Amino acid sequence: MATATTYGARDHARAQEGTRTDAMPVVPAADWPEPPCEAGHLVWAETVAGGNYTHRVLARGTELRLTDPTGDACAHVLLFVDGRPWERLNVADTVKVQWNAYLSEGQLLLSDQGRVLASVVADTTGGRHDALCGTSTLVRNAERYGAGAPESPSPAGRELFKLAAAKNGLTPRDLPPSLSFFQGVEIREDGAVAFTGSAGPGGSVTLRAEQDVTVLIANVPHPSDPRATYACGPLEVLAWPAAPTAPGDPLWDTTPEGRRAFLNTADFLASRGIK
Repeated sequence: MATATTYGARDHARAQEGTRTDAMPVVPAADWPEPPCEAGHLVWAETVAGGNYTHRVLARGTELRLTDPTGDACAHVLLFVDGRPWERLNVADTVKVQWNAYLSEGQLLLSDQGRVLASVVADTTGGRHDALCGTSTLVRNAERYGAGAPESPSPAGRELFKLAAAKNGLTPRDLPPSLSFFQGVEIREDGAVAFTGSAGPGGSVTLRAEQDVTVLIANVPHPSDPRATYACGPLEVLAWPAAPTAPGDPLWDTTPEGRRAFLNTADFLASRGIK
């Protein structure tokens, strides 16, 4: 179809309606085949290609499932309280307060206000995640792969986070260290960081938003990945409405530190008229 004229370009563009690629959002999300929730209830359905990013604002109680179909995704995640971006994911407190540097089911993702942004309610990877190394940078990717800009063949995670941030009214100064799901590390006895890699194809992790949150995701290779080539597989992102964690839920009382974080969150929300 000729595109040399405005009419031709318009007709060509309209002819693409309904076509899909392997990595793109599904709109409406309810059209996603075999949803993990009641049919028609998905609010976000997307496949994010390796070297790409996505973002969304999720309501309190929403559950977000990330899946690594090929065993080669690495989902770097940042969370911000929607409308209050100065309260955001604090990886140091997430690790320190819970006495655990290794994320898995039952862990909480905390802000520096001692409140819960999200909880990890399911994990089929055996905890193959990372809360220590952050994401890749422009300088590091340029050294390793020859480039790190978003439009390059090897975009860095921080550069993609900048784009996702800008689309939510945030600046590079708002970007703290991130968490990485599906590619893990271990700290050895001598303090060295050892890359443990992926748990394999099909692993998933499900987060529950405990406040209204802005989610930024960059799907790029882990900075400790030893491979010389830039390798990153697709990431499946699905979200659906559910209920936030409440007193009586086993997750609420898993640890004294977690219980206090939930109480801090509930107290803050109550002052805003949110139950």
